[in-house]
Amino acid sequence: MTKPENSPRGRFPRRAVALVALAAVAAAVLYGTLAPTGKVEGSCPASAKAIAAKLAPLARGEVAALHVTADPREAMPLAFERLDGGKTTVSDFRGKAVLLNLWATWCAPCRAEMPSLDGLQAEAGDKNFEVVAVNVDTARLERRAAFLDDIGVKSLTRYADPSGDAFETLRKDGKTLGLPVTLLIDKDGCEVGVVAGAVKWDSADALAVVEALKRG
Repeated sequence: MTKPENSPRGRFPRRAVALVALAAVAAAVLYGTLAPTGKVEGSCPASAKAIAAKLAPLARGEVAALHVTADPREAMPLAFERLDGGKTTVSDFRGKAVLLNLWATWCAPCRAEMPSLDGLQAEAGDKNFEVVAVNVDTARLERRAAFLDDIGVKSLTRYADPSGDAFETLRKDGKTLGLPVTLLIDKDGCEVGVVAGAVKWDSADALAVVEALKRG
């Protein structure tokens, strides 16, 4: 009788085992070389969850409407324009915490909220934090400057998205049905909170949230 190792049927298991082992080694080498170290695409480091845990108990009083994200993810790549017409995105602010606010000139709650956003930037804005207030008017764009000048905004950098895409992206993601809407984004670009509606951002409650966001 032919020995198993000398027959085609006998040789197959050993060859199969060898091929599987070789594939496993190759995969391990490839994974160690190419796979991300620290986080999966779209996910955030453990520090983002730690920040969210610090923010959750602070969502009270003037910022009771703040919804803290239990499982932070990278903020969506919303794009908008600087005053000079140059393009920028949320990812360009990596390295500093951001309060991203979308507003429009026709939005009454936005008018009520805007002075507090300006006050927050004056109080807390620095190399580690910025209030990024983005106008999303798609028509009669000349109203934007008059709106801010009339309110007396002095500290906010003026950003705009005349395409309206940023708001539409948030709407489709279920974050808002109207304006204003505000995202809290940590220095690693992770969204840790969202507020649908106006907030008194220069209040003590809001400043406590922002300071926790800045400290990380």
